[in-house]
Amino acid sequence: MRTLCASTLISEFLVIGFAGLVAMKDPDLAVGTVWTVCGIAMFLCVALCGVIARPGGVVLGWALQIALIASGFFVPTMFVLGALFAVLWWASVHYGRKIDEAKARAAARAGQPDAA
Repeated sequence: MRTLCASTLISEFLVIGFAGLVAMKDPDLAVGTVWTVCGIAMFLCVALCGVIARPGGVVLGWALQIALIASGFFVPTMFVLGALFAVLWWASVHYGRKIDEAKARAAARAGQPDAA
């Protein structure tokens, strides 16, 4: 699960950076505010990569997905991209857990310690 979720978060890191460039062109938004918010969101993406396997890591990931969708109020394209990344996040968590379970079963059959 960790690898799939981290891949999604790193992709979001890039998308948030590009969304910041788009938001910077909006005359109603201050450039400093745009980059402060984008910088915090980008930092959270990277930080979540390290804590995704800990309790609450997936929940924090969902909170980030909701915030990404909500950023569509400032950059309308983010409604679509946020929804797309929410689906990718769900898939990463869902299929990542299935992969972890399959690895654990294979390790148990081989008599090895838990590989997940």
